[in-house]
Amino acid sequence: MAKKTLFTRRQTLFFWLSTFASLSLLTSKNAFNPRQIDPLSRKFVASGNMSIGKRALIKGLSYGAAVNKNSLSSNPQLAASIDKECVIIVPEWELKWDFLRPTSTSFDFRPADWLAEFARTHGLLFRGHTLVWHEALPTWFVKTINSHNARQLLLEHITTVVKHYAGNIHSWDVVNEAINLQDGRSDGLRKTPWLQFIGRDYIEIAFCIAAEADPKAMLVYNDYGLEYDTPEHEAKRKAVLNLLKNLKSKGTPIHALGIQSHLSGDETRFNSDKFQKFLSEIASLDLKILITEIDVKDKNLPVDIKVRDRIVAATYEDYLSVVLNEPAVIAVLTWGLSDRYTWLSEYQPRRDGARVRPLPLDANFKRKLAWNAIARAFDNAPQR
Repeated sequence: MAKKTLFTRRQTLFFWLSTFASLSLLTSKNAFNPRQIDPLSRKFVASGNMSIGKRALIKGLSYGAAVNKNSLSSNPQLAASIDKECVIIVPEWELKWDFLRPTSTSFDFRPADWLAEFARTHGLLFRGHTLVWHEALPTWFVKTINSHNARQLLLEHITTVVKHYAGNIHSWDVVNEAINLQDGRSDGLRKTPWLQFIGRDYIEIAFCIAAEADPKAMLVYNDYGLEYDTPEHEAKRKAVLNLLKNLKSKGTPIHALGIQSHLSGDETRFNSDKFQKFLSEIASLDLKILITEIDVKDKNLPVDIKVRDRIVAATYEDYLSVVLNEPAVIAVLTWGLSDRYTWLSEYQPRRDGARVRPLPLDANFKRKLAWNAIARAFDNAPQR
């Protein structure tokens, strides 16, 4: 879809939304700007009843979602929905350090193993998230790590975890969110304990360790804040691209970039041409691309569900229609499947107290316009 046409049509809705949405929302400090919505004439009609996962598979793609053991094991409706809609799942928390490492000398794989077994039983692929991150670290970590033991600690953790799932994993987010331009380094690297105690080569080291532990696993660098046409996102795209070029030049066994894509329904600054160029540059490095954590934040959108759901759906479809045109993109995972279980309820709540609605299924596991939008994007994607 041409960007100029899209925004011209969005602007025509200004007066319509002024009458449809409540005046309090339109005049509040965080007022929704109606120029960012797609035309209301878009119907978001998805043909047939086929699941998103099957639509993706037809095009040579994979669709899935993040899940956690507690929700999945306690709610049969969620389990049934995951089984119906997905072909791949990723643990939301269970493979992060603070879940896996109760002490510096022990591992607890039981929650993650439960999820891996669910995937195996239901014929789903299983992703790993994440081996190296600056957050979700156990309390003992800060007290223990130093320049003398950091490299060994990294080696032990990655080797143990990756070998534990070797042969049963689709891909690993080996390093997560290593770029943070606000930290002021010329290379853009985030100041983390790994950087402090090992040095900038910790990223290369992590990928090499993972490759040795499981030579068949797809190894991914995963990051956020890459989607929009803003100076911040543009600078981060450049930093991530430079990081990947550097790793490839050294022969590092890295196979893909993961783009989180936590999108905002009230954000208009998406430049399809610039983002497509970025995706092409990643592909030119002989890397695959996964959309690893997509959802659409609706905290600043009107409370009216009909309006809100349409904006969220448009955000999904407009973004994925660009992303899926890049042949290097092989998978899309939403960060959750149902609005009943989303991290945004806690971390990005609405000020009016209304339930957030960022995902394909509502809190009662019914398909929403967002589901239709994702289904349409897969239906219209070129064949892999």
